[in-house]
Amino acid sequence: MRVLVAFFKKELCEHVRSGKLLFLVLVFLLLGIMNPAIAKLTPWLLETFAESLAESGIVVGAVTVTARDSWVQFYKNAPMGLIAFVLLESGIFAREYSAGTLILPLTKGLRRETVVLSKGLVLFLLWTVSYWLSYLVTYGYTAYFFDTTVVQYPFLAAAGYWLLGVWILSLLCLFSVLFASYVAPLLGTGGVTLTVYLVALIPKVGRYLPTALADGTALLCGTVKAQSYLAPMLIAAGAALVLFAVAIPLFNKKSL
Repeated sequence: MRVLVAFFKKELCEHVRSGKLLFLVLVFLLLGIMNPAIAKLTPWLLETFAESLAESGIVVGAVTVTARDSWVQFYKNAPMGLIAFVLLESGIFAREYSAGTLILPLTKGLRRETVVLSKGLVLFLLWTVSYWLSYLVTYGYTAYFFDTTVVQYPFLAAAGYWLLGVWILSLLCLFSVLFASYVAPLLGTGGVTLTVYLVALIPKVGRYLPTALADGTALLCGTVKAQSYLAPMLIAAGAALVLFAVAIPLFNKKSL
């Protein structure tokens, strides 16, 4: 356990020194501010451009903005944050492979599963902190500007998307173990995610897949029941654990 904590701290310090942690915080903080800001400014923007739009034959009526609009922006912008996170962390194993920095500690007795676990925990921690920072900022400003009673289950909807991110990061970890490059893990993660999205187009299947958790606005607006989130959340969590578990023996057999 002591070795795991030490290697975990090393990984975290590398993210701090490289500026990755600061970058993630700034990106998700900006997204958190943008969500209610866009919703709040929408009527003003439409009013500003109403005259020019009218000249084009587009008539803009009165626009009423609620807390739902702020949360709709949250789920529109959340994929951008997740994509930025995946792009930034695509080399979490590749840089170790290319530099050969794992060979010496492994020859001195560092267990291979410790490497996978520590890197996986760093991904999990950074995603958790970044994502929930964006959520809290959005929640705070939305509560300040709007009446939040029109929104149902905001935390449950957000927890669903967080679990979707955990599942995608488990895919990234698995493909990063398999391939000693920056691009291949991105292609593998994107390919599997896209495949699951396509399979989810089948209604009877899609409601059980992790991608069902991306539709947080449906839960917020009450068009789906909270119980419908249980199955995809359990499947996403279980799949993430399995993928991380599979990554360990694969890394144990990998030639460095």
